[in-house]
Amino acid sequence: MAAPKKGRRQGAQGKPGRSLVFILIALVALTGGMFLSGHTTPRLGIDLAGGTSITLEAKNEPGQKNAINQTNMNTAVDIINNRVNGLGVSEAEVQTQGDKNIIVNIPKGTNEKQAREQVGTTARLYFRPVITQAPGEQTPQPSDSPSTGADKDKGKKDEKAEKDDATDKATSPTATPTSQGRAVSDALKADPTPSGSDKAKDGKKDPTPSADPATAKLQEKFTKLDCTDKKARVAAGLGVKPSEPTVACGKSPDGKSWDKFVLGPAEVDGKDVSKAQATINQNAGGAWVVNMTFTKDGSKKFAKVTSKLSQQQPPQNQFAIVLDGDVVSAPSVNTTLSANAEISGSFTQQSAKDLANVLSYGALPLTFHEQSVTTVSPALGGEQLKAGLIAGAIGLALVIIYLVAYYRGLSLIAIASLLVSAALTYTIMTLLGPTIKFALNLPAVCGAIVAIGITADSFIVFFERVRDEVREGRTLRPAVERGWPRARRTILVSDFVSFLAAAVLFVVTVGKVQGFAFTLGLTTLLDVVVVFFFTKPLMTLMARKKFFANGHKWSGLDPKRLGAKPPLRRTRRAPAAPVDPKEA
Repeated sequence: MAAPKKGRRQGAQGKPGRSLVFILIALVALTGGMFLSGHTTPRLGIDLAGGTSITLEAKNEPGQKNAINQTNMNTAVDIINNRVNGLGVSEAEVQTQGDKNIIVNIPKGTNEKQAREQVGTTARLYFRPVITQAPGEQTPQPSDSPSTGADKDKGKKDEKAEKDDATDKATSPTATPTSQGRAVSDALKADPTPSGSDKAKDGKKDPTPSADPATAKLQEKFTKLDCTDKKARVAAGLGVKPSEPTVACGKSPDGKSWDKFVLGPAEVDGKDVSKAQATINQNAGGAWVVNMTFTKDGSKKFAKVTSKLSQQQPPQNQFAIVLDGDVVSAPSVNTTLSANAEISGSFTQQSAKDLANVLSYGALPLTFHEQSVTTVSPALGGEQLKAGLIAGAIGLALVIIYLVAYYRGLSLIAIASLLVSAALTYTIMTLLGPTIKFALNLPAVCGAIVAIGITADSFIVFFERVRDEVREGRTLRPAVERGWPRARRTILVSDFVSFLAAAVLFVVTVGKVQGFAFTLGLTTLLDVVVVFFFTKPLMTLMARKKFFANGHKWSGLDPKRLGAKPPLRRTRRAPAAPVDPKEA
């Protein structure tokens, strides 16, 4: 049984080159992937590249419990992302962190005050009656516009009427500013909602003189509004109260152009929606629809507004679902509705779910509070990056000086292992940027610096185990193979403790500290890979070289300097002392 075991051990010792080839292939593959992706440097965080980082914490509304869940948080991320994009920001990031935090990273060149106003406020969802509508540059398909109602026969008739009216609208004089202005003026005169609002403000006074300036201003905003401009769409609804008419933009049903609207005062608030869900209507041929359920107060408001809209002609029989100033949908009303409503149209599964999420967000029992705001200028970020690199270089230099002074020739193996570990860490961090949006921040740099010591510690443990075997009188090759199992156990236990600490830190912390924990955990895993697949095989190869095997004084394995005992084989081969017959 001993002979096969010895043969297996010799086979494992005789093929260390396979592990070195494996590491080489991995390095080449990672480097090739890095260049093919077009990203040759790691993504830098806000504190190194410059910009604004905002941490939002979700809070339950009074009387609501367990509202902080993954669905609500993901919907909030989508809304905030749309807001940030509305600022014209090209590389902003919005992502959840933990169970109740949202991190918003806005790169340099963004107005911090405007970003905080847009990001930190709760979404505003309102139901506004449509006063008039102008198609975008590409004429939308009116038949695709959603409709709301329960009466199928009446809905079909109204759909035909809407097609005829939409055809008339498409050929009506809406291409020039003058004709658009007349359309707004005529619609405001015909619609009772704005005038009613003005009467409430002016009391017994004649509303006509006070309404003219407001109508002219609204007409001018509608004429000048360019819905293809993100900033113009955001600015259109800024400063407008829910009780005032406004202008807004919305994607056309085909999704290829933008329509612009004049909307009346908000009749229903988003908080009046208790539930919204995307479902399949089997009675309509399996089409996707969105079902809404209103609260008790919301049912009364919705019944009132739908009763009024159902008696109007298109487009004034539509109500616009407005989120943060954008018209998400503008379905027409066929009959009076109250507690429940169904929005139908040319929905896909995704578009129906998106609309349901928007409606649900208006009823979310969540508010967000700023937990922290950090703004770093590009100059300061560059200085911090430079300081971090200098600190890392100093730490690496000190480790190398110690290894050379104490381990001499063995330090070459340690330095080569450190370089391989650094190359793996760099390429993986670079690839993680475009894949999982990993950004290298200042705490992450600190984690990488700490990892230098952890990696060097693994080499030291291995070297000391080999030295212990040499002190026992063994030659280098048996010493490497006998010392490795003892060193391996110690290295695995040490790295497991480090990784466990990094994992706990990553889970329980929020913000930049997670960058430190992530980098520490990643480098700890790479330390195990490098020691097993590079350091140990390289040490096995070096043990065959005369410089190390003969214990050269600069090899770091000189038996005299280590205080080695006489070789064990000589002790075993020594003959027994002769016994004097006389003494016996």
